[in-house]
Amino acid sequence: MTGTQKAIIPGILCCSLLLFFLNRLVNPPIEAIAATEAPATAESSVAPMEAGAESCGNPSRYPDAVRQWCMLIETTSAKYEIDPLLIAAVMLVESGGQPEVISHSGAVGLMQVMPRDGIASTFQCINGPCFASRPSIAELMDPEFNVDYGVRMLSGLISKTGSPREALKSYGPYDVGYDYADKVLAIYGNL
Repeated sequence: MTGTQKAIIPGILCCSLLLFFLNRLVNPPIEAIAATEAPATAESSVAPMEAGAESCGNPSRYPDAVRQWCMLIETTSAKYEIDPLLIAAVMLVESGGQPEVISHSGAVGLMQVMPRDGIASTFQCINGPCFASRPSIAELMDPEFNVDYGVRMLSGLISKTGSPREALKSYGPYDVGYDYADKVLAIYGNL
């Protein structure tokens, strides 16, 4: 066997492993769950409520699907000076209050933030990958981290645009115009 032939077999093995790991990044083993479906486990829907809803200002003003995150919403809203009911409306539209949701486009968690890895890593902008500076899927699966990151993004967009509607247009899916913003604001108006 020549040197080139000897290098082919390890090269094939390395490429196969690389393809396997890249496939796991692009198609993570976590399955997307529609925001309208019930949470996968009773444990995930009960634990946050027990941990903080009692000290939440007024849990009854939140929609049932996001009530369990009341304390997290109120703490984060105070930190970034955004109305907690606006955060609740975004969370309701984005994930239905389910922290494990990954959308078909790759957005993750309660606030549906695009991560740097997974499907989102393939999205290219003018200067390279669109979400290269974002947190990973694993980081965004943590509800506290996800809500903090999402609300910080939303706060920055409100400051930049001067309008919650314009900010929500930028926060939501890029291809729906003001439909997303108007849907969130309608829910917010009813809270």
